[in-house]
Amino acid sequence: MRKFFGDRAFYRKLFSVMIPILIQNVITNFVSLIDNIMVGRLGTEPMSGVAIVNQLMFVFILCIFGGISGAGIFTTQFYGKGDTEGVRNTVRFKFFIALGAVAVFAVLFLTSGDRLISLFLHQGEEDLDLAATLEYGRSYMLVMLLQLIPFAASQVYSGTLRETGETVVPMVAGIAAIFVNLGLNWVLIFGKLGAPALGVVGAAIATVTSRFVELGVVVIWTHTHRARCPFAEGLFRTLRVPGNLVKNIVIKGLPLLLNEVLWSSGMTMLNQCYSRRGLEVVSAVNISSTVSNLFFCSFFAMGSTVSIIVGQLLGAGETEKAVDEDRKLITFSVLLCTLTGLVMAAVAPLIPNVYNTTATVKALACDLLLVSACMMPVDSFTNASYFTLRSGGKTFITFLFDSGFVWVICVPVAFVLSRFTLIPILPMFIIVRCLDLIKCLVGFILIKKRAWVHDLTADVK
Repeated sequence: MRKFFGDRAFYRKLFSVMIPILIQNVITNFVSLIDNIMVGRLGTEPMSGVAIVNQLMFVFILCIFGGISGAGIFTTQFYGKGDTEGVRNTVRFKFFIALGAVAVFAVLFLTSGDRLISLFLHQGEEDLDLAATLEYGRSYMLVMLLQLIPFAASQVYSGTLRETGETVVPMVAGIAAIFVNLGLNWVLIFGKLGAPALGVVGAAIATVTSRFVELGVVVIWTHTHRARCPFAEGLFRTLRVPGNLVKNIVIKGLPLLLNEVLWSSGMTMLNQCYSRRGLEVVSAVNISSTVSNLFFCSFFAMGSTVSIIVGQLLGAGETEKAVDEDRKLITFSVLLCTLTGLVMAAVAPLIPNVYNTTATVKALACDLLLVSACMMPVDSFTNASYFTLRSGGKTFITFLFDSGFVWVICVPVAFVLSRFTLIPILPMFIIVRCLDLIKCLVGFILIKKRAWVHDLTADVK
C-alpha cells in the first residue's frame, strides 16, 4: 500500500499544487457552462453556431498550450535547479511561439472561417436552419478574433507562474476574468441594464473583455512582485535566447506543439464526423462536452500537478523520488476521477433540461454524458501517463501516444462509421470512446519502463 499511497507531507504538497489549479479550472468551466446555457437560451441554431466556432478556437488554444509547454518543461526544471536566467530565457522563447501562433490562426480564420464552419453543417432529422447557423457562427468568430493576443500572452505568464510554484495568482486572474465574462454575458446577450440585446455577438464581446482582464491581472502582479518572480527582472531587456537552449527546446518542444495541434484538430475531426448525423448532434455534443469539461477538471488539474511535481524532482536530480511520487500521484488521480465520474453520472439526466432546445437533443446529450462518466477512470490514467512522459522530456513518445493514437486509430474508425455505415450517433460515440482502453494499456507499459526518467537541464550547457 505504501507504494501507491503517500504520507501527510506528500498529500500536503499535492494539494498545495493541485487545489489552486483545480479551483480555477472548476470555476472557469462552471462559468463556461453558465455561458453555454445563456447562449443555449437563444435556440438551437445560435448555440450550434457558437459551438462550432469554439471547437475551431479549441485548436488555437491547444496550439498555444502545446507551443509553450515545450519551453515549460525547461522552465520547471530550471526552477528546480534555482537557475533564474534559465527561467527568463524560456519565457522569452514562449512569447515568440505564442505570437507566431496568433498570426497563423488569425490569417486562417479570416480567410477560411466560413468554409471551416460549413464542414459541421449537415441536415438531420429535425430540419434546422443551416444558413442561420452559419451566420451566427460567422458573427461570433469575427469578434472572437480579438481575444487571440491577450489569451496567448496571459497563457505565457500564467504557465510560467505555475511552473515556478505560484499557482494562486493564475487562479485569481482566471476567477476575475470569468466573473467579468459572466456579468457581461448577462448584460450583452439579453440586453440588460439598458444595453442592446446582442445575442451571440454579445457573448463574444464578453469573452474578449474577460481575456484582457485576465492578462492585466497576471502581468501587473508578476512585474510588481519581483522578489517572488525574479525572472521578471530584466525580462524584456533583451529578446535574445541562447542558441543551445533554443535547439533543445525545439527538439523537445516541437513534438509537443505538433501533438497539441494534431490532437485538437483530431478531436475537431471526430466532432465533424459526429456532425454527419445532423445539426442536432452538434448541439448535443456541445452540451455534453461543456458539462463534461466541468467534471474533467479533476484529471486536468492532476495532470498539471504531475507535470510540476515530477518535473521539479527530476530537475533537482531526485529521480527515485520522482518515480515513487509519480506512482502515488497517478493512483490518487484515478481514485479521484472514479468518484467524480459517479457524480457526473448522477447529474447527467438533469443538466440538459435547462437548455432551450429539442427533446431529442436533450436525450442525446444525457446519453453522451453517461458514456463520458463511465470513461473517467480511463481518461484519468491516460492523462496522468501523458504528463509523466512529458515531464521527463519524452515528447516524441507523447506525440505518438496522444495525437498519433487519435489520428491513426480514433479518426479512421469514426470516419468509416460516419461515412460508410448508418450506425446511430450513440453507438458510434461509444465505440470511439472505448478505443481509449488501448491507449490506457500503452500508457501503463510506458510508465513501467521508466524511460521518462531524465533531467533535461543537464543537456543545456
